[in-house]
Amino acid sequence: MGRCEEFSDERSRPCANNFALLSPQWTRRMATIHDEIDTWLTADLHGELSDSEQSALHAHLLDCAACRKTHQEIKTMNKILEETLAQEKADPAFEQRMLAGFRSRAPQRSGLVKLLVDLMRLRATQIAAVAAALLGLVQIGRMITGESVSAPRERERYVGEQFAAQPSQVPASRPAQSGALAKSGEVAAGRPQGLALKEPPPPAPAKSKDEERARVGVEQTIVTGSNIPSVAEKAAQAPVQEPAPALANRKLIRNATVELEIVSFDNAVQKISAFANEEHGYVATTDSEKQANGKLKGQVVVKVLPENLDRFLQKIRSLGELKNQTLGTEDVTKAYFDTDARLKNAHVMEQRLIDMLKTKTGKVSDLLQVEKELGRVREEIEKMQGELKYWDSQVQFATVTISLAEKDMEEPAAFLLKERAQLSLYTPDVEKIYNQTKSLASPKVQITNAQLNRDYSGRVSAQLSMVIAPDESDAVISRVKG
Repeated sequence: MGRCEEFSDERSRPCANNFALLSPQWTRRMATIHDEIDTWLTADLHGELSDSEQSALHAHLLDCAACRKTHQEIKTMNKILEETLAQEKADPAFEQRMLAGFRSRAPQRSGLVKLLVDLMRLRATQIAAVAAALLGLVQIGRMITGESVSAPRERERYVGEQFAAQPSQVPASRPAQSGALAKSGEVAAGRPQGLALKEPPPPAPAKSKDEERARVGVEQTIVTGSNIPSVAEKAAQAPVQEPAPALANRKLIRNATVELEIVSFDNAVQKISAFANEEHGYVATTDSEKQANGKLKGQVVVKVLPENLDRFLQKIRSLGELKNQTLGTEDVTKAYFDTDARLKNAHVMEQRLIDMLKTKTGKVSDLLQVEKELGRVREEIEKMQGELKYWDSQVQFATVTISLAEKDMEEPAAFLLKERAQLSLYTPDVEKIYNQTKSLASPKVQITNAQLNRDYSGRVSAQLSMVIAPDESDAVISRVKG
């Protein structure tokens, strides 16, 4: 037992000395770990510390409560992130896409030379440059030679006069033209311009008589005034151009409103139906009502072909006296074709949604959303189809609204006349007058109402209502007044 104690004492001395030597370095390292605790904890979390560094970190965590708390928070946060977020890695082409994006966003060098080179590569720019160069050369040549613009026109007039004055020398036209060209060449070479109006040189000898005769025939056919067609002949020979089919695609709705005063309503309706059948139309609606004077009035709606509308209106004017007429045309071309284009797009969208339903295998909520969108698209398709059908029906037939009214009689019937009279009489003996008036009742005088009233103060009042024949009205009113 004593030996063991002695052995342990001998071992403990050098260890104590070693600790005494390392304690300053160890203290400085612990201070460094405390100052950079975030970096150390991150490296420990990802396994980037060596064994000695891990031992030093763990020893510091045992001694420092604040760092130990921070370590615990980082571990908890890392665990939450790993459980919440899925670990995804970028595909192999991600780096290439990033590089391509940076390269495309990098500004390109710009300069005047580069701009000019890019412009010269365009075909339109090249053509414009060549045309400008040619125009410049022509202008420079005119400035050098002093030639005016009127010289070619004078030469053309001279050649025309030569052809008109000498039709027999037409075979020499081509040499004359070559001579004129030679003259212009001389002018261009700097020779005097006065030679341009001289007579052309004599024609060169022809190769053969047959060729010369054929040429003469052709030239005479072209130049002779009798063979030149007049303006009327040109107009007659020109093919009749058909009008452009722009109106064929127009969607025009034609409407007309007519007010007529007629003698007989029924006869007018029958004639209108006959006129509509003749113009390949039909009577859409008919309504009528009896007026207070016993006459009929009503309205007839007729559908006829638009090209027959004017002729139909001319026919119905003969039915009676025209009071009012209105013609109108509504152009629905733009709305029609816009709706047709939207209908085509809706059909495409419908087909896409159907394909998605056939191929999509995912959540039920996504499928329900696609079904809902498909229902909405189909509803729009049906609505647009209805609008197009309505416009087609309106364009196919013109609508004519005819208001008919029978003429009033010049002298109305006696039974239709009503005269109303109201009398108020004040008398000391109301009951006596009341009884006398009631005694006037007869077949031509009918009493419809008779009342005798007495109030609380003893005053008496009476009221009578009578229907009297027209021929007895004046006599009865006089008797009541007397």
